[in-house]
Amino acid sequence: MSAQHYTGSCHCGTVKFEVRTELTPATRCNCSLCRRRGALMSPAFHTSDLRIVEGETALSLYQFNSRVARHFFCKVCGVYPFHQTRKDKDAWRVNLGCLDGVDSYALEHTLADGASLSVVEDA
Repeated sequence: MSAQHYTGSCHCGTVKFEVRTELTPATRCNCSLCRRRGALMSPAFHTSDLRIVEGETALSLYQFNSRVARHFFCKVCGVYPFHQTRKDKDAWRVNLGCLDGVDSYALEHTLADGASLSVVEDA
């Protein structure tokens, strides 16, 4: 499958974005944050393939453990739309459940072992 252009938003619509990404192989992660948020993530894409259309000031940044990855959440509804990866500062992943017209439950996915990357116990 090749990268395509998608639009997306958080739950309340305050944060709107456009992204060029592939949908598969989709990934779930077993780190402590991902286990709790349960999102299905896109394959990594370059930072230039993400454009925030509305609501950039409504995004809240959350970092934990090594404080390298940058996870963004809507301050209004709390939904996670995308994050900058820990392994590469130019690589991002989007929450596939936030993309318009995409059924994230219909996508096959793999499991990333993010828990083994933790430098702090259970992080």
